[in-house]
Amino acid sequence: MQIICVSRGSYGYGNELAEKLAAKLGYDCIARERLTDSATDQGIPVGKIESAILKRHPITEALATQVELMKAFISEQICERAMEKSVVYHGRTGHLVLPGIRHVLRIRAIANNEERINMTLRRMPSLTREKARKYNDQVDEDRRRWVRALYNVDWEDPSLYDITINSLNITVDNSASALVAVAQLPDFKETPASLQAVRDTLLASRCRLAVGRDERTRDVSVTVKADHGNVAVTYLPRQSKQAAAIPEVLERIDGIQSIVCTVATTNILYIQENFDPAAPALEQVIQVAEKWNASVEMIRLTEDAGKVPATIKQPAEMETSDRAVDGGILDDTPAISHEDDSEGVAKTFDKLIQVGRANTIRTIAGGTQALLSSLNRTEKNSLVVVGDVFLSRVASVQKRMRRDLIGILADHLKVPIISTEDLKSHYLFGPKQWLHMALYAAASIVIYLAVFNNQESILAFLTKPGTGHRMLSAALIALFVPMAAWAYGSFARYVLKLIKLE
Repeated sequence: MQIICVSRGSYGYGNELAEKLAAKLGYDCIARERLTDSATDQGIPVGKIESAILKRHPITEALATQVELMKAFISEQICERAMEKSVVYHGRTGHLVLPGIRHVLRIRAIANNEERINMTLRRMPSLTREKARKYNDQVDEDRRRWVRALYNVDWEDPSLYDITINSLNITVDNSASALVAVAQLPDFKETPASLQAVRDTLLASRCRLAVGRDERTRDVSVTVKADHGNVAVTYLPRQSKQAAAIPEVLERIDGIQSIVCTVATTNILYIQENFDPAAPALEQVIQVAEKWNASVEMIRLTEDAGKVPATIKQPAEMETSDRAVDGGILDDTPAISHEDDSEGVAKTFDKLIQVGRANTIRTIAGGTQALLSSLNRTEKNSLVVVGDVFLSRVASVQKRMRRDLIGILADHLKVPIISTEDLKSHYLFGPKQWLHMALYAAASIVIYLAVFNNQESILAFLTKPGTGHRMLSAALIALFVPMAAWAYGSFARYVLKLIKLE
């Protein structure tokens, strides 16, 4: 079972390429238009969604719920068909509805401008060449807006794709032949883990659609995730009454092992390699989640066992795959094997359930790149907490790799990324924070009292004639004003943190 997604920069070229590729591989070919038509038949207003996004109308809460249903429907259809036979899907960044499925081959097909203009003129012969060019530019802008609204990414970001095919110097038939060879690479073959990710995506999509189709819950804005049959549903506090029926709605869906429903307005990603329910870091994460009314999604990040062997390797024996894991710097010490942490994960998740903050658990093997490919950028995450990861490495390498991970996540996700060591000082209020707030308050009071009690002297000094004196006055103001603002701003920041208004 294989999934290939062709993102079309041009309908004519991308459509033809996808169909030829599917024919050469013997796969089913699915067009976006076919799925959106089916979604419309199911009562999902795809046309209304597209009109609102392209015309820049406000997305109401009701329409946002329909957007999630549309995405769930497309995910369900692709995964359902892929479980039966390998598929080639072509449309607008279809792979973005399949986060976490690592064997998806992501292709971007683009045609050169002249060819696109000619294709447009063939479809709409009444247009002039200049109008055809403007029409294509508008189509591109519409696609950018659509992808940005639905997935919060730039449609043209090359990191979203494994390969880009340009029609300028290669025919469609030769492009398809080249892609056949790429599709047969081991990197894009299914593995037990990626096959399970397909099952999880399919189950989560079915659950989301079931919630949206039931009269009791269709207006509830929910996030649904699945992991090995364990389904986690989060919903807003004001929708608790309608959401009470969710377990009953989902109980008839095959494949569900357990259901956890959590009231939350946002989500926190908590990334560790091993979890300890008694760890202080977990308590701090729970405190932040309770302050923000957030659920906690646990991600157990491990390195691929095939890339981190327990035996010592000599530098000459290091493979390219090892460098992909450690950032290109060879370790001078052997990797250390660690036992499976399934018991710690289960106990930690049970603790989150007990305090009403559980979202779901995911285990991601393969290091940083595997983590990035599995993250859904449209999810309402407010914070990412990175704990102890890369434990198979010695302390110095582990520290460097964790720092690199935080930096990479910060580049890709538009939310705060923080280590467990810094969590308390940044988001929680303790004796140290009380002391800092008192010091900033005292500094602010002293500064303002000094200014208000000496206004005449200060004004006389500032207005004293002479070029040299004026330059001195300007320099002192430039130094004093930022200091006063810093003292008062720091005090205000601690006050906001104290009243849980970050």
